[in-house]
Amino acid sequence: MVDVLLGLQWGDEGKGKIVDFFAPQYDIIARFQGGPNAGHTLYIKGEKIVLHQIPSGIFHENTVNLIGNGVVLDAVTLKKEYDKVAAFGVDGKKNLFISERTHLILPTHRALDKASELSKGNEKIGSTLKGIGPAYMDKTGRNGLRVGDLLDKNFTTQYIKLRLKHQRLLDSFGFNEDISEWEEEFFEAIEFMRSLKIVNGEYFINEKIASGKKVLAEGAQGSMLDVDFGTFPFVTSSNTISAGVCTGLGVAPQKIKDVIGVSKAYCTRVGSGPFPTELHDETGERLRKIGNEFGATTGRPRRCGWIDLVALNFACMVNGVTKIVMTKSDVLDAFEELSVCTSYGIEGKEEKSVPYQLNKVNIDPTYKKFNGWMTDISKIKQHADLPAAMKVYIDFINQYLGVPVTHISNGPERDQLITV
Repeated sequence: MVDVLLGLQWGDEGKGKIVDFFAPQYDIIARFQGGPNAGHTLYIKGEKIVLHQIPSGIFHENTVNLIGNGVVLDAVTLKKEYDKVAAFGVDGKKNLFISERTHLILPTHRALDKASELSKGNEKIGSTLKGIGPAYMDKTGRNGLRVGDLLDKNFTTQYIKLRLKHQRLLDSFGFNEDISEWEEEFFEAIEFMRSLKIVNGEYFINEKIASGKKVLAEGAQGSMLDVDFGTFPFVTSSNTISAGVCTGLGVAPQKIKDVIGVSKAYCTRVGSGPFPTELHDETGERLRKIGNEFGATTGRPRRCGWIDLVALNFACMVNGVTKIVMTKSDVLDAFEELSVCTSYGIEGKEEKSVPYQLNKVNIDPTYKKFNGWMTDISKIKQHADLPAAMKVYIDFINQYLGVPVTHISNGPERDQLITV
């Protein structure tokens, strides 16, 4: 069977640590969508490492890690990441597999991303400029190059043909930056990738499932960035919800069992786009400072606000979430009063559903207030020892969503995770 672990907000929920925690219970960890715009932060032996492409189970010796066909892969980022992981004594060639149907991010995709974003002026999407959007556009436009093409003797010819097409688009943007250094790095990384285990991903994973192996599908970004169901157009370019597992790995819907949703105890967002509970005051700044809310991939300061149960309920619905992991709960230790958004005020009406296009309506969030616990919870190991005020806060969230919070993260380290 396949369990799914994904983000329920706008990404940055702390999924990397949670995948790393659950990994020993699974035989395979498989990334099913997204690209190097995802940054999954882990702490290994007290050291911080951020994974952008490699699944977060890589540090477990007996766990197979698969990059699925739904991912768009940057060969340069992968090589750098592989070297970082190797510095921890991990042999990636032993347990890292890449689906041959996985699309490649080319240097010209990065250039197109930058040119497109620059052309938008004040209407920028907030792209990470990693080339993800243009790579997915080539995929849907049936132009892209895939990992399996690396094994074709005509790969360079295919690359040049696509590069020429991209150049015409770049010319139309007036983009004339020299990307020869990017291309040099790219072809060096391509040679490295040919030494890795490239497999027919859908047969590979289904044969493992048929033999009784347990799979954890690892999502990137968050549900509110889903290209269909997120805050369009301020979204990513892939399906970040659980349905993306089927197309991103080649597994049938009936193979999916549990959907584990990860949510912060509050809410953050990086880049542009609507954010109903965003705080532009001292409280928002305190959340950012205490939570160290800066992007793992970009370093950009994250926008911060109170937890939004309207959006969270929507994410639970479209994903079929069966359990929730709440992260960064310790960040709230220092707040005397907490707020939870329970509905949206839109044109004088109270709404508990997410509108078609959030950025085209004025939302006045309705909040329910809670007492803070004003206690350092970072060293607590058992649910019974949590402050009473914190239990009240979490119980309310359980009841509102109709989905249980089964784990509470109270710090960045592996062992700072409380089972409820």
